[in-house]
Amino acid sequence: MRKVRYCVAASLDGFIADAQGGHDWILMDPSIDFVAFMQQFDTVLMGRGTYEASKGMSGGEMPGMTAIVCSRTLEEAAAQGVQVVRDGVQAVAELRQKAGKDIWLFGGGNLFRSLLDAGAVDQIELSLIPVLLGSGIPLLPPGKRSPTLRLNEQSSLPNGTVVLTYSTR
Repeated sequence: MRKVRYCVAASLDGFIADAQGGHDWILMDPSIDFVAFMQQFDTVLMGRGTYEASKGMSGGEMPGMTAIVCSRTLEEAAAQGVQVVRDGVQAVAELRQKAGKDIWLFGGGNLFRSLLDAGAVDQIELSLIPVLLGSGIPLLPPGKRSPTLRLNEQSSLPNGTVVLTYSTR
């Protein structure tokens, strides 16, 4: 079965974006093979905020992947190159039934929260960036207590980033 994997960078104090929604504080490390990373997925699932932010960088599209935006307000006609769904939990249930690679849950603390609360996230891949932002968009907005997480992998990059991979089941 396809896994839903939340792959995200966060500051040491738990923010995925600064107070203005910026991410220029995320340290890129040349040792990361982004091509190999992207080849693990054929579907990217994001919330409206992440979609709006990514439109400025790539038009919101992810070449070689089906891009799905979960939004109750975004009109399909306004979202070129992506599929808009109203219910992320239902979309994940339907995607799991189809053959394919893993599903990348990209950005978006609110979408992550709703999918985690519904038991629809299989893995959390957290890159802890060695910076303290003080405020911003939290990794996980308030909600239910998460399931107990199981550490699968841990590594550190030359730039000081610590990568932690947890299973939710």
